[in-house]
Amino acid sequence: QAQLEQSGGGSVQAGGDLTLSCTASGYSLQNNCVAWFRQVPGTGREWLAQTYSGHQGVYSGSVQGRFTIFRDSGRNAFYLRMTKITHEDAAMYYCAAVQDTCPSMKAGPKAQDFRIWGQGTHVTVSS
Repeated sequence: QAQLEQSGGGSVQAGGDLTLSCTASGYSLQNNCVAWFRQVPGTGREWLAQTYSGHQGVYSGSVQGRFTIFRDSGRNAFYLRMTKITHEDAAMYYCAAVQDTCPSMKAGPKAQDFRIWGQGTHVTVSS
């Protein structure tokens, strides 16, 4: 059974760094588009970043220049490196994957474009 297992969330000080991990089991992430989303209570999932094998990551304006999505094919995993964290980054973070090329940036990637999801990991930001 294909699964994504997340780790790396927790509490971080504003201005600090954090790296979230997402490891696949039961299938290979090769030829998958992988992405990160986040969600705060009362809102939908916000797309943050995505990348396809061998391609540069693309990012939402809210995290461009601060967050980096990267993959480790040897570990069948991908990551979200978060830097210069602000209070607005506090949320539940989700990794996601789909066995396809990445959704078009013209239409805007959406949660329904992805088929497999991690369980979520909470990021809190302290002053």
